Amino acid sequence: MRNISKMSTLEQKFPLLAIENGCIISKDADITVAFEMELPELFTITSDEYEAMHSTWYKSIKVLPNYTIVHKQDWFIMERYESELRKEDISFLGRAYEKHFNERPFLNHSVYLFITKTNKQKMMQQSNFSTLCRGNILPKEITDKEGVNAFLEAVDQFERIMNSSGFFTLKRFDADEIAGTSEKPGLLDRYFSLSESNHASLEDIRLGADEVRIGDKILCLHTLSDTDDLPAHVVTDYRHERLSTDRSDCRLSFAAPVGLLLSCDHIYNQYIFIDDSAENLKKFERQARNMHSLSRYSRANQINKEWLEEYMNTAHSKGLTSIRAHFNVLAWSDDREQLKHIKNDVGSALAMMECKPRHNTIDTATLYWAAMPGNAADFPSEESFYTFIEPALCFFTAETNYKDSLSPFGIKMADRMSGKPLHLDISDLPMKKGITTNRNKFILGPSGSGKSFFTNHMIRQYYEQGTHVLLVDTGNSYQGLCSLIQNNTKGNDGIYFTYTEENPISFNPFYTDDKVFDIEKEESICALILTLWKGEDKYIEKTESNELGTAIHNYIRMIHKDEKLIPCFNTFYEYLRDVYRVELQSRDIKVSKDDFNIDNLLTTLTPYYRGGRYDFLLNSQQNIDLLSKRFIVFEIDAIKDNKDLFPVVTIIIMESFINKMRRLKGIRKMILIEEAWKAIASANMAYYIKYLYKTVRKFFGEAIVVTQEVDDIIQSPIVKESIINNSDCKILLDQRKYMNKFDIIQNILGLTEKERSQILSINQDLDPKRKYKEVWIGLGGTQSAVYATEVSMEENLAYTTEEREKMEVMDKVEQLNGDIETAIRQLAEQKREIIRKEESSQT
Repeated sequence: MRNISKMSTLEQKFPLLAIENGCIISKDADITVAFEMELPELFTITSDEYEAMHSTWYKSIKVLPNYTIVHKQDWFIMERYESELRKEDISFLGRAYEKHFNERPFLNHSVYLFITKTNKQKMMQQSNFSTLCRGNILPKEITDKEGVNAFLEAVDQFERIMNSSGFFTLKRFDADEIAGTSEKPGLLDRYFSLSESNHASLEDIRLGADEVRIGDKILCLHTLSDTDDLPAHVVTDYRHERLSTDRSDCRLSFAAPVGLLLSCDHIYNQYIFIDDSAENLKKFERQARNMHSLSRYSRANQINKEWLEEYMNTAHSKGLTSIRAHFNVLAWSDDREQLKHIKNDVGSALAMMECKPRHNTIDTATLYWAAMPGNAADFPSEESFYTFIEPALCFFTAETNYKDSLSPFGIKMADRMSGKPLHLDISDLPMKKGITTNRNKFILGPSGSGKSFFTNHMIRQYYEQGTHVLLVDTGNSYQGLCSLIQNNTKGNDGIYFTYTEENPISFNPFYTDDKVFDIEKEESICALILTLWKGEDKYIEKTESNELGTAIHNYIRMIHKDEKLIPCFNTFYEYLRDVYRVELQSRDIKVSKDDFNIDNLLTTLTPYYRGGRYDFLLNSQQNIDLLSKRFIVFEIDAIKDNKDLFPVVTIIIMESFINKMRRLKGIRKMILIEEAWKAIASANMAYYIKYLYKTVRKFFGEAIVVTQEVDDIIQSPIVKESIINNSDCKILLDQRKYMNKFDIIQNILGLTEKERSQILSINQDLDPKRKYKEVWIGLGGTQSAVYATEVSMEENLAYTTEEREKMEVMDKVEQLNGDIETAIRQLAEQKREIIRKEESSQT
């Protein structure tokens, strides 16, 4: 008797019986194994890799037995970024960043894979025998126990092939993840609510012939179920023109238009039905003979016969497996007007794949029901078409959106498509995984490409996570950030060394907070005095080095004994003149002036002693021990050409960092050198950089060089190999200015063709609604992607290197008696208000 009830409960129609040993068992005795699947990231896959992924799918599916259904289900849900404003230790700029991105919409992508074992009869059933149409569903008993074991073994083999490919990660779901718990919804909950978090019991389901609704969500279905709707040719991937150039290719999978490129809530279902291929071909033989016998009555019969023969010839000649396939896009919205736009968007996406968009209004309920996790065997056979495994796999999506790094340490960048913040670890996790062997970085970008913005953004986050940062700058790029740190720490951190006539640069190499002078410290002071005495080019005798080292050692012993002695260059000079010179003369074994000319030494050092031309340089009264300061900037632009000052400053810079490197155990430290060629021009600096790049990784540190031209690095033969070969993390910004000579850059940096294509896609397709620039980050030559550097208005004002904006900030700071944080906050709000008024006037 026909069921005439207008309403049914989910329990009455529910086709699933149980979950046993992680498998979904249907009431018709079908068995389904469910997986969560991870795909490679968008815009990181080459054409060859797409082919390899296609081949992996093919090999995996070939191991599955007949009457198996492979159902891949891609979920694309519009979500909003939840900010981390509730964190207690969040900084002013960190809070501004989180506010800027709060509620930022993005398309979240999840991939599920269901492999179902059914039988021949169930595979061929039509929609009129769907569980939706049956009044009662009587559970059947599994009789073929050996077939079940063989299926599970084949699924294990399938999983191993996929996971060993390096492209995919399959994780099998357990019972709680499928059915859900009282605390957390499972796969079934999610499907019956079309939501990430809601439980199915909270949603009413209306499965009507005219409309399907899940709660308030109205469904819209487009199907690819007929060969007439398919393109003449399919491929694994295609060229994405918007991010490609005449010198590079950006590739996407064939199905990408209905994947991440379709920005609405939708599910993309992909089915492959593995029938008995030999039986299928026999059936086609019979049909071809029938068509031939009827061809005299209709030309269509003759054409169909030729198509069938071509299909069979291809199958036999190439050894292909005959299967059936089906693909559909299930989209939804709670607004009927918006649903019209979604319908058009889905149709356009299918048209981009050269498919004929078919809006299916009749089978929506049946196909929605069949796409339930574990219910693929309930799929109506008339909605599938015959093809081969290889072309069917071209309709599988092959990429996902960017993923967060699974690491507590890292920096926040943004997804280049949606602008969603991403947590990215480019220091620790790559080393842990063996992708890199060091944390060093090489940053290359022409003027105006956003270099300073990126480095400010990165360094600010490193500093806030406890890193000791030392910067060598040549353009006041970090003045704003340093001033903000000074303001927040009440002057206890954020040390900014620069040279002006009114306030010349000043140090005290003999001062330490704890009066600890290890061998490294003594040797660095000795190197400093020798540089002042001999310069950078003259040969230094061993006797001269030994005697000066002894003098420094004895002076340090005096510092420990005499608490009234003020450690500085002036008192050291007086010790040399009044104590050590006398001690030399009183020795039994005389030291000749040829071996150690102390008078010449004192004469040469006179300009740095009290009353001399450079007496300010090594006699700072501030008594700052740089070991304990976490943010230090050396601005050397004004002295880079001064032959007297620059060598001294160079040694003090490197000594400061090496002291941190060796004494701060278990603490992260970083040295960043901007516009390297100006600093590397010094032989001493080049030697130190070479030493740093080779040893800093052993002390939980990283060295970073930032430059506009690769030539700046390779001009120094000492540093050329050290920096590039020992920088496993390479960061490049917009290289369009160097397009004609990018081949040279590619060869010098050892970039692959894949990395070249990614780099040349930078800033090619920027969203005009967002203010950002893109940056390419490559790790160890094996992992790379392009990210967006997008910051809040507050960060923009703190990082800016534009003279007009810097003056605007400084003027506001002066008005507020030096309170730079309040100045930035007020200016940012003023600028946002201007933008709001402009937007409202346009609308």
